[in-house]
Amino acid sequence: MFLLLPFDSLVVNLLGISITVPFTLLLVFIIVPAIFGVSFGIRKVYMKTLLKIFQWATLRIERGAKEKNHPLYKPYVNGIIAKEPTSLEEEIKEIRRSGSGKALDAPEFELSDIFYFCRKGIETIMDDEVTKRFSAEELESWNLLSRTNYNFQYISLRLTVLWGLGVLIRYCFLLPLRIALAFTGISLLVTGTTVVGYLPNGRCKEFLSKHVHLMCYRICVRALTAIITYHDRENRPRNGGICVANHTSPIDVIILASDGYYAMVGQVHGGLMGVIQRAMVKACPHVWFERSEVKDRHLVAKRLTEHVQDKSKLPILIFPEGTCINNTSVMMFKKGSFETGATVYPIAIKYDPQFGDAFFNSSKYGMVTYLLRMMTSWAIVCSVWYLPPMTRQPEEDAVQFANRVKSAIARQGGLVDLLWDGGLKREKVKDTFKEEQQKLYSKMIVGNHEDRSRS
Repeated sequence: MFLLLPFDSLVVNLLGISITVPFTLLLVFIIVPAIFGVSFGIRKVYMKTLLKIFQWATLRIERGAKEKNHPLYKPYVNGIIAKEPTSLEEEIKEIRRSGSGKALDAPEFELSDIFYFCRKGIETIMDDEVTKRFSAEELESWNLLSRTNYNFQYISLRLTVLWGLGVLIRYCFLLPLRIALAFTGISLLVTGTTVVGYLPNGRCKEFLSKHVHLMCYRICVRALTAIITYHDRENRPRNGGICVANHTSPIDVIILASDGYYAMVGQVHGGLMGVIQRAMVKACPHVWFERSEVKDRHLVAKRLTEHVQDKSKLPILIFPEGTCINNTSVMMFKKGSFETGATVYPIAIKYDPQFGDAFFNSSKYGMVTYLLRMMTSWAIVCSVWYLPPMTRQPEEDAVQFANRVKSAIARQGGLVDLLWDGGLKREKVKDTFKEEQQKLYSKMIVGNHEDRSRS
């Protein structure tokens, strides 16, 4: 029958089929399931297949490296230097004990004390536990992404062909598909929230706003081929509370919002992000701050307090670290979120770096480059734990409460709990940190002096 058609009509029909078929498959297998929050299990099969390929590639690399006497790159998972969790006083006493036969509390100051501070300084330079939290986590095995193994060398033809095939799949198939899904999700979010924003306040508006947000975020999750496992959903945040989570990437918001309905907190942006923010706030009471307001901590705390005092309003989603950490640690939580007196719902997020590095290194990559790297990775695989709600105890101040919540998140997510401020990514160490060590040493000396005066 096609032979009877004019050539132009045949070309038009072929083009129509080439556009209609992929769009229909996209609609049936991705967009519609995302709208209803269901999955056909395709992504999990895809993940298991990738794991088998990675295992074979790793074994082949190790065997090839042994044959050619090439050293394999092995990252320092637990740090370069083995450190024992001891206090300043205990370590100085140990140095004094090994250095002289005098009583430990005899002198107020010993020259050997200097060795403790010298050693600590060298250890910090050699194994800086802050700086390394802002660089990508290196894998022991190769996942066929050239950026995840510095020591990759030609091993075999099959392995090289497999890597080349992976590049074609990621850039020629997955990338266009993911861009189409991201465009669909963002367009529906802007359009849907704008339309819902014109409705009068009430249950109908709240119902539609919730499902528009969930639908669009779930489509965006598919745009990253994100495979997310949610644990303990009975602990999901409730209205009138504050949800706090560790921060690895800007997509943390999408990961959490695809399973819950939150009021977002953030700075007002321009460009495309500004268009999305203005559309979202019409349908949902998000809290956006002007750049000048963000610097006013009291104003921010006041706005947050006013929001959480209304128990009918959505839980606020906040990342108290204030910056992205590389999926290995949790750093200091800013105390502002913990001064409101509201119930806090902690959430721990842990990404699996085997399939793609979700860490956003803002000092190295711009947002466009970062999103390109994300969309050309194999997948984004992560686990999310909803922890039981926590409230501030009568004897706790905001800092102590923040540290308690942070420790719970680190423990659940298998992350390192650090006291350092994430702001050290761009700033110098505050004098208060130096003074704290000076006070500890002074207290030890003064304490010895007081003990001798009483004796």
